[in-house]
Amino acid sequence: MKMIRDIVRDTFFLAQPSVPAQRKDVPIAEDLIDTLKANADRCVGLAANMIGERKCIIAIRVGHAYLAMLNPTVIRHSKEVYNVSEGCLSLDGERPTTRYKWIEVEYRDLKFKKQKQVFRDFPAEIVQHEMDHCEGILI
Repeated sequence: MKMIRDIVRDTFFLAQPSVPAQRKDVPIAEDLIDTLKANADRCVGLAANMIGERKCIIAIRVGHAYLAMLNPTVIRHSKEVYNVSEGCLSLDGERPTTRYKWIEVEYRDLKFKKQKQVFRDFPAEIVQHEMDHCEGILI
């Protein structure tokens, strides 16, 4: 059953770090993907706190594919960084930040199985932005 949630814009709530996700939180990840698809015209990634859940879960869109990641952790990254200005569905305007060119991420998938994946360029930027949300960092 599809569950599209409202986007949280409360910066006090968004600034609080998320807690680790558990297997029972997989439905939150599914809601995150449904909400991301519903906002596909203006959004390429969401974190669970953006739909009111303080869990370390993110969802991204890469091309036409959607990927949810529970408890994502960067285990390696490029030495190369670049400066960029990013927008956010929860905040007005854009803010400058610095991102790694590529990252290697460990996470759990929707079946709560461990996965490892390398993201480069714009997909890496999306993952880093959403992982910042999990830490309570607003960009």
